[in-house]
Amino acid sequence: MASFTIQDVSRHSGLSEPTLRYYEEAGLVGPIGRDESSGHRRYQDEDLEVIEVLACLRAVGMGIEAMRTYLANRTRGRAAAAEQRDLLLRQAERIEAEISAQRARLGYLREKAALWDARDRGDAGAEAEAMRRVVDAVGRLELPR
Repeated sequence: MASFTIQDVSRHSGLSEPTLRYYEEAGLVGPIGRDESSGHRRYQDEDLEVIEVLACLRAVGMGIEAMRTYLANRTRGRAAAAEQRDLLLRQAERIEAEISAQRARLGYLREKAALWDARDRGDAGAEAEAMRRVVDAVGRLELPR
């Protein structure tokens, strides 16, 4: 059976060594076996499979508790299919909200740049129209209260 160092796993998964250690401490992976002579972590194929799942979940912005739930549900298989679906769809909704917020920010920046472009050109009509669009764009921003 092959075993892998933390460096190997980090390179393979894209997760940093501190992240891998943290995931072990948090109970998301492991416990990881240790080399008898050095005490260094030695990951097995099963560990890599879980770590690959965690790397994907992290890449989509899932938090530790949601990861923990996902892994627990994963071991339950089909019995947890509806819970897995709902967990993933909730994350998808969070991402959709983030995308919407980013689009609003992008729209504001573009409209504000158009305003300054009109000012630079000395085009009062274009500046007034750009100002109206800026005000509309501000209304789409999620401003801190």
